[in-house]
Amino acid sequence: MFNRNELERYARTLWWGLTTARTNPYAPGDTILLRFDAPALPLAEAVFDMLMEKGLNPVARQNMTPAMDLSFYGRGTDAQLTAVPAGDRELVESANGLISLIAPASLTHLKDVDPKRIGQAAVARKFMRDIMEQREQSGDFGWTLCLYPTEAMAEAAGLTMAEFKAQVVDACFLDHDDPSAKWAEIFTEAEKVKAWLNGLLIERLRITSENTDLTVTPGQDRRWLGVSGHNIPSFEIFLSPDWRGTEGVYYADQPSYRSGNYVEGVRLTFEKGVAVKTEAKVGGEFVAKQLTLDEGANRLGEFSLTDRRFSRITAFMANTLFDENFGGDQGNCHVAVGASYADTYAGDQSTLDKDRKNHLGFNDSALHWDLVSTERKTVTATLADGSELIIYKDGEFQY
Repeated sequence: MFNRNELERYARTLWWGLTTARTNPYAPGDTILLRFDAPALPLAEAVFDMLMEKGLNPVARQNMTPAMDLSFYGRGTDAQLTAVPAGDRELVESANGLISLIAPASLTHLKDVDPKRIGQAAVARKFMRDIMEQREQSGDFGWTLCLYPTEAMAEAAGLTMAEFKAQVVDACFLDHDDPSAKWAEIFTEAEKVKAWLNGLLIERLRITSENTDLTVTPGQDRRWLGVSGHNIPSFEIFLSPDWRGTEGVYYADQPSYRSGNYVEGVRLTFEKGVAVKTEAKVGGEFVAKQLTLDEGANRLGEFSLTDRRFSRITAFMANTLFDENFGGDQGNCHVAVGASYADTYAGDQSTLDKDRKNHLGFNDSALHWDLVSTERKTVTATLADGSELIIYKDGEFQY
């Protein structure tokens, strides 16, 4: 799939992402957890070798195969679904970084499994995500992830393997001799956008398109983030709003694969912050079940915009990492139902405990599901003085 030079470039790009995503620098002897799907083994080996060369201690962990997934979620008892293997907690408590390589061999093998069983396992392991989030806030942990092409994803996206790989190469700048230098350019430009947005006193945002009319409330002590190194590729600029201020209708025209299910044409109606009505052209029953996973699953955890001038992604990729960064003709907007991102808090991260999060309207959930709209749209901000300002139009930030 990739030649040696491309694999080395990809590995170096992930190192840029990992080091950019963590506030404290890495040092020899630090532990880096390397998680990967089986098809991504060639890239995992390249990353492992790079980490060894840098004097770090990589811990390689292969994710379950589709057959293992089916056995686990299909046959598992409640005790098996919720069991946490010895050492998992200790690993996330001590790891200094995480690199995840996404390469699913199947997108639909769990389609006949009750989503609640998958959710049950996710809820039982949510504490590990919380630990990593807390350690990231203190600067002791960083993470990044990327995608490695598979036949299953290419088929689901309606692309040939060559076309799918080309999108990955373009999006991650692997056709450059030094992809990290190109990412540094994107990072600098994104900093300008974030500085502009964070300098505006935005009371609320209204997103309008052919099928969307949604009001989002950024909330107190929020900051816009993006192009942080966490995702390769990543072009989005986002925040986690005060979920209580969400009103109106949001429509995701881009399809989505989740837990083995294909979903298309999702329409969510929000009242007083809660999605009181869920609809979909395909997969409506699954959408409804996902939004009852836990108390926070039917609330907004993220609002995001991607400028089409940043992103070279022009095709549906059947994977959220790429689809939420779609550029195309009109850029994209996406929202996530479920968990919010604590690092969008503009204050002292060390003070952001559970009570403070609740007070500020940061949402808590085991779910985080990005739903993407590529429709032509306008985003209008109402500022603290009552004036209105268009911040995004026709796929571009208006800075």
